Amino acid sequence: MKKRDLISVLDMKDDMPELIDLAIKLKSERGRHGAPLEGKTLAMIFEKPSTRTRISFGVAISELGGNPLYISSSELQMGRGETVEDTAKVMSSLVHGIMYRALDYKIMDEVGLHATVPVISGLDNLEHPCQALADMVTVKEKKGKLKGLKFVFLGDGNNVCNSLMYACAILGIDMVVACPAVRMPNAEIMLKASRIADENGCSISANVEPLEACRDADVLYTDTWISMGDTIPREDALRIFRKYQLNSELLSVAKKDCIAMHCLPAHRGEEITAEVIDGPQSVVFDQAENRLHAQKAILYKLLK
Repeated sequence: MKKRDLISVLDMKDDMPELIDLAIKLKSERGRHGAPLEGKTLAMIFEKPSTRTRISFGVAISELGGNPLYISSSELQMGRGETVEDTAKVMSSLVHGIMYRALDYKIMDEVGLHATVPVISGLDNLEHPCQALADMVTVKEKKGKLKGLKFVFLGDGNNVCNSLMYACAILGIDMVVACPAVRMPNAEIMLKASRIADENGCSISANVEPLEACRDADVLYTDTWISMGDTIPREDALRIFRKYQLNSELLSVAKKDCIAMHCLPAHRGEEITAEVIDGPQSVVFDQAENRLHAQKAILYKLLK
């Protein structure tokens, strides 16, 4: 059977609802789902530091009966004399899957092209598909549905925003991107997501006015204003993004049962206030836990 990768959210376009339901099922059966991936080894390559990705993937493969193998980029010859193609081929002969947290999506694509085992993106500078899946698991848990909801992303149109646009378009969720004009998400991804949304009876739109964007929202979501490796000066970021802070004012114009989300790490007082992240409408820590269950579903689907 041909191997499958998960490098973009589009790679799970046809089975995203199934993966969401599987994640919820595996969560409810934690400790009782046996060891379906016994004997499988997942290589985890990190070019960028990680807390949630490293821990959640390591625990996920272990709880499914497999073995995590952590590899930092400094321990690989890739890019230091050995080609990406050679590294991917060698690793494919030794492990059953590769989880790669990359600096450059072009290298991510190249690893996927040459590996003969499934390659899973743990983040690159274009997308973060595993985060988007965990987020949709969280929304379904809290709202009981996905189609027809209004989802607002506030702040920097980064890799997480790109993946969320695809996810919302696939699942029939209306998404509004509330970002400064100079930090809008990837234009090509936004166009592709809009076309998918049209097919599914929803919309992907942008609005530079956050108060207007948040009106009657079911979900308000934000992320750090300065992503890892971003070259924007801190003072400029604070000035550009200030009015996009997820705070009680924006929450007050959303629906009364609106949930507040953040993929972490959070900077209280910057992109989100302590009042919101620690408040009753926050599902941020449920969202973090669901990285584990979403990634279990992915590993089960790709490695089983």
